[in-house]
Amino acid sequence: QVQLVESGGGLVQPGGSLRLSCAASGTIKSINDAAWYRQAPGKQREWVATVTSAGDTNYVDSLKGRFTISRDNAKNTVYLQMNNLKAEDTAVYYCNAAITTLDSMARTYWGQGTQVTVSS
Repeated sequence: QVQLVESGGGLVQPGGSLRLSCAASGTIKSINDAAWYRQAPGKQREWVATVTSAGDTNYVDSLKGRFTISRDNAKNTVYLQMNNLKAEDTAVYYCNAAITTLDSMARTYWGQGTQVTVSS
């Protein structure tokens, strides 16, 4: 069994920062690509950023320069640093990871999401 648990969301004022964490636990052999997605009220879930197992990163163009994805392989944790937050960043943020378990089965897992609200 594998679980992804996000944390770090909350209420922040415009211009503020938050750091989201996504901790993976269970019978993990390796974590391959990991990503963050978000879903704003009334909108479809959208991809935010990806970090590969090698540490290479990729971002949706609209968030480049404000958001930074990173990972700590020793802790099986992926992070999303969000700076200069805007009201339009309000959404539920989801972690997604491609994980190979100890029985050599590979699949994609999702976390339960963490709410980020940007408001004054």
